[in-house]
Amino acid sequence: MNHSSVLTADGRRHLRLLLRALSPVRGQLTRQFRQHVRQCPSDVIRALLAITPAAAARLRTLDAFFEQVEYQGRRLAKLNVPLSEVNRILTVFSRDIDTALGGRHAPAREQLHLLTTLALSGAYFDVRESEAQTFFGLYHAEAEAGNLDDLLVRLARILARTFHARTGGIFLLGGPPEGKLARPQYVRRGSREESLIECPRGYASYWSYPVRDAAVIQLAFREHYPWLPRELALLEAVAERCYEAIQRARVEGDLRRLQAAARSAEEEERRRIGRELHDEAAQSLLLLRLQLEMMQRDAPPELHPRLEQTRLIAERTIDELRRTISALSPAQLERLGLERALRQLAGRLRRLHPAEVRVRIPAATAEIAQPAQQVIYRVAQESLNNILKHSQATRVNLLLNSTDKNIRLSVRDNGAGFRTEAALGKPMSFGLAGMRERAALLGGKLEVRSAPGRGATVTLDLPRAS
Repeated sequence: MNHSSVLTADGRRHLRLLLRALSPVRGQLTRQFRQHVRQCPSDVIRALLAITPAAAARLRTLDAFFEQVEYQGRRLAKLNVPLSEVNRILTVFSRDIDTALGGRHAPAREQLHLLTTLALSGAYFDVRESEAQTFFGLYHAEAEAGNLDDLLVRLARILARTFHARTGGIFLLGGPPEGKLARPQYVRRGSREESLIECPRGYASYWSYPVRDAAVIQLAFREHYPWLPRELALLEAVAERCYEAIQRARVEGDLRRLQAAARSAEEEERRRIGRELHDEAAQSLLLLRLQLEMMQRDAPPELHPRLEQTRLIAERTIDELRRTISALSPAQLERLGLERALRQLAGRLRRLHPAEVRVRIPAATAEIAQPAQQVIYRVAQESLNNILKHSQATRVNLLLNSTDKNIRLSVRDNGAGFRTEAALGKPMSFGLAGMRERAALLGGKLEVRSAPGRGATVTLDLPRAS
């Protein structure tokens, strides 16, 4: 904020007269002021001296002075000097000015004091707001991160922005940190401690802060910038938050690996059951149908209708068993490849449902990893089955797009639609909720958009690297 912009032309003129009157006595006032604050640390004294009217008298413009007040105000906030104490000290300085000037320029002095206090309040608020935004960003990064590596990159980016570092990183440790890495370190370029720095070098200074026994935060700065007390306290709180996020990401990663192993075992068991049904039950039913045909040829005419009915029952059972085997283990996917298997699903829908089905699939599906192909096939299969059973759609579009980084499957219909919350909450073995879990295991996501009477769109997004 440009605080001097609130001044009228007369106000500016009176302030210039005040600062001109202060020029001859500013050295004396500065010495007196130093006596008032001699018990304060040197960093605090320097910051306080830069926000007095005597400092304003040294600068060419009021705008430059208020910029300096805002900067030093942020430093005083980070030095943990209470704003009330700063205002008290400035009031003491104002009394010294009143004595030195013999009571002259009192309205201008009050106006300058008010504007300085306003600028300081804004600076203190900015510091607290930045801290709040930092923790909000950390929580957001944890919620958005796809895995532990992604989380570390996001957290480091937020910390570099918070502390105005040029670059930085959060580096995992194989065990508890030892030696100087176990303690907060301010490192200057060229010192022996620079060998501890893992983030890019070539900068003037670095911060290194341990995250318990899990990692170390390191930030690089263009200038020599030792941390201030409030920044060190913020680092401590941030490190604790990062530790919890890292531990949670590790647990979630382990859980995803266990879920992936369970899904893999489930798929393998389904394949085994499918093979046994195909090799045993399906072959027996085929033999039964053949025997019925032979019996029908040799049987008396009066038995032909009953044998024909029995043979039709056997054929329907064989067809149903084939569909069950296909649902258990997508042999078409393994035998035909993803593109032809998806087209076969679409062709089945055309045969069984009076809808216009459009399919667009690129030719590069063979390059998609096998786990991703299985999820794509399952999502398409479940979506088309739902359309067949519930949709009453007249148009269905199945689109598969593949780029260098992402794979997207979209299945859209203009049918009856449904309430997505209810559909996703149903405990279906291969329902949309199960597909969402499978997509998440590969670092992707499944989105379902629908409403009664407005059709449905199922969109699957997977990273190419999955």
